[in-house]
Amino acid sequence: MFILSLTYKTDLSDADRHMETHMAWVKSGYDKGLFLASGRKNPRTGGVILARGGRPEIETMVAADPFTIHGIADYEITEFIATTTVPGLEDLKL
Repeated sequence: MFILSLTYKTDLSDADRHMETHMAWVKSGYDKGLFLASGRKNPRTGGVILARGGRPEIETMVAADPFTIHGIADYEITEFIATTTVPGLEDLKL
């Protein structure tokens, strides 16, 4: 499992300008079964995506994000192994 933490490196107006295509990209991650949860950071300095899959697949996905392509945000990809979950989220455990 991965935490994808993106941090804006340009003005929010740049992010807003590319938000529609970024959200289409996010939807594609859900459609592929890679993304489990996503949302904005508060304060709005970027976003976070909880993802699953192999590292190469995740890195390829991140490289295809319009925010990456247009230099809007940098990603930090952190892999972790969920060993304990609340009831109902057992599928997240390795």
